[in-house]
Amino acid sequence: MSVRVELKDIVQEYPSADGEGIVRVVDGVNLVYDKPGIHMLLGPSGCGKSTVLKLMGGVRPDGVVSPSSGEVLIDGKPCDGPHDDAVMVFQQYANFPHLSAYDNVAFPFKLKLWKNRVPAGERDARIKEVLTAVGLGDKLHHRPSQLSGGQNQRLALAQALVLRPRILLMDEPFGALDAQTRAEMQDLLVDLWREQQCLIVFVTHDITEALLLGDRVTILSTKPARVAREFDITEPRPRSDLWLRSTEANRLESEILDLLKEGNVRGGGQVRVTI
Repeated sequence: MSVRVELKDIVQEYPSADGEGIVRVVDGVNLVYDKPGIHMLLGPSGCGKSTVLKLMGGVRPDGVVSPSSGEVLIDGKPCDGPHDDAVMVFQQYANFPHLSAYDNVAFPFKLKLWKNRVPAGERDARIKEVLTAVGLGDKLHHRPSQLSGGQNQRLALAQALVLRPRILLMDEPFGALDAQTRAEMQDLLVDLWREQQCLIVFVTHDITEALLLGDRVTILSTKPARVAREFDITEPRPRSDLWLRSTEANRLESEILDLLKEGNVRGGGQVRVTI
């Protein structure tokens, strides 16, 4: 699958809370993603990771020029608004409470774009296939209130994957889950990516999660976000607990922690290392 997402000299500013000035959230970010893979955006809480991710997906806040300067390109063309090939998954899933799991996943096919892209005869098979893939094949008729938090996050992932996106943007999707469910979702994402390889950009502030999932890890500074450094990880997935205790993983973790302590990323926020 050919895909390219490029951020060129991105600056994002918003009016300050008191309305008297300007707050710079992103400051001169340059990024290129030119092939499928799982690419992690790592940085302290509140550093601007989500803003960068939303810019890639064409999410533009009302009443604000976005980006303030610079350019977002998808396959060489400007991305100035929601893009047909980019789908986002958030930490706070937005499953429709009055719809069954099946109908939640089917909902995008009511929209003109996806109704035209996917023939009616193909939709049912896709929906059942993806629900089975995320472990909800026996919950087709359950509503979100009948599902656990982890199952609801699986449902949100199914809603995105049923569209077979070329670009999947994930904003700390497992951050609100307990440790066991989080690990299960991480394993599930790796398994699903093998089946449906696309470009995933995954925001996290968990160093262990970044090392477990990422082909590439981009470190952002505290706000305003700048690219501090990038790491490639060549260890094949799935990565075991044994690898996480290896010399290579310990070196990467130490380098990331040292980087986050340096002056150019000091100033607040939190990162997490899962024990």
